[in-house]
Amino acid sequence: MRKIIIVTGASSGFGRLSAEALARAGHTVYASMRNTTGRNAPVVEQMAAWSKENAVDLRTVEMDVQSQDSVDAAVANVIADTGRVDVLMHNAGHMAFGPAEAFTPEQYAHLYDVNVLSTQRVNRAVLPHMRQQGQGLLVWVSSSSSAGGTPPYLAPYFAAKAAMDAIAVQYARELSRWGIETSIIVPGAFTSGTNHFAHAGVPADAGRAGEYDAGPYAGFGEQVQKAFAEIVPPDADVGLVAEAIVDVVAKPFGKRPFRVHIDPTQDGADLGFAVLDRVRAEMLHRVGLSDLLTPRNVG
Repeated sequence: MRKIIIVTGASSGFGRLSAEALARAGHTVYASMRNTTGRNAPVVEQMAAWSKENAVDLRTVEMDVQSQDSVDAAVANVIADTGRVDVLMHNAGHMAFGPAEAFTPEQYAHLYDVNVLSTQRVNRAVLPHMRQQGQGLLVWVSSSSSAGGTPPYLAPYFAAKAAMDAIAVQYARELSRWGIETSIIVPGAFTSGTNHFAHAGVPADAGRAGEYDAGPYAGFGEQVQKAFAEIVPPDADVGLVAEAIVDVVAKPFGKRPFRVHIDPTQDGADLGFAVLDRVRAEMLHRVGLSDLLTPRNVG
């Protein structure tokens, strides 16, 4: 059945791959991104051409996830066009690497804003429509770093993804009585096929920059690259993430998995999350809220 889908951060990486794959599967997909008439104008043109060539319904929409006004306008545009939103995919994010101490509090806050607070802005715009519909699906792109092994020098990003994952779990319980399902996609590290590493960089901190080029921190950039080169297989296919999302959307109500792991590094996140999710479920049983573990069909 054709779904109306919004994908955040869809100009590249997981977002773009998933938007195209979902459109190819027969859905109407709104690939949201900022600067559609500026920096991302070529992406908009490419997606329009790709949509026409492949006879699919892939559309772009201006959305800056760091602006509530922009988010509200984007969702309003989608509702005006289609009358509904069936699936919201939280994908927008940004990575930065460097010693944890090198980041200013403001830089931590910026990464948290992009990776975490953005989901709250979009949820507040979309969820009223899903509740009115009596059904919906939230797909959250998490990270295996939230429960698996974590190399150093990515502290702000890992912390932000862990926060987003925790929020996704809470939303899943609170929305289940409204017929709104949740699936959390947990990718491992992919060093190609996304822009995570291409767009990541050492934070600008000119006043103390020299402190992070010598001593124990010397060569941390090379250490990060070496660490991932040793654990990420050269044939790791980032397209598997998009395929997993297409599969989740295609499943009928009540059959969608809560978590899906796509981890070429096998960093142990599947084991870590299995324990975490079981402990959380047991707590709901203990406090008499076990019904929140199963989405209610109210559509």
